[in-house]
Amino acid sequence: MIGVIDIAGDCVQWTFPADPCAVATARARVRGQLGDWGVEAVADVGALLVSELVTNSLRYTAGPIVVRLARPPLRPGALLVEVSDPVPDLPSFRIPAADDENGRGLQLVAGQTSRWGARQAGTGKAVWFELSLPG
Repeated sequence: MIGVIDIAGDCVQWTFPADPCAVATARARVRGQLGDWGVEAVADVGALLVSELVTNSLRYTAGPIVVRLARPPLRPGALLVEVSDPVPDLPSFRIPAADDENGRGLQLVAGQTSRWGARQAGTGKAVWFELSLPG
């Protein structure tokens, strides 16, 4: 992990090297932060989806991968999660064949979140999703 930034306790960002170990580390950091924020109810799905997006980034980049979480009051009622990397190509949502070994990550993100998307970010891209918070 390259760094941690905590902005007023409502937004946390980590930068990871493009290394396979980043997936497990990102998952653990997300789960731990969501526990610290008291939103354990979405910790498992949040960690799973982050690991999917970090894995996707690892497949296509040699640069750093950034994971950012924002919680209320910045995003009332929702947790915003963003994974970015320096590759500008936006991911494409596709329906994989039954025997395909890849291509289900974005389907998982779309099925488990209230909203998701991808956007250009500087010279790279960011894939984001929102999880509805209980209560």
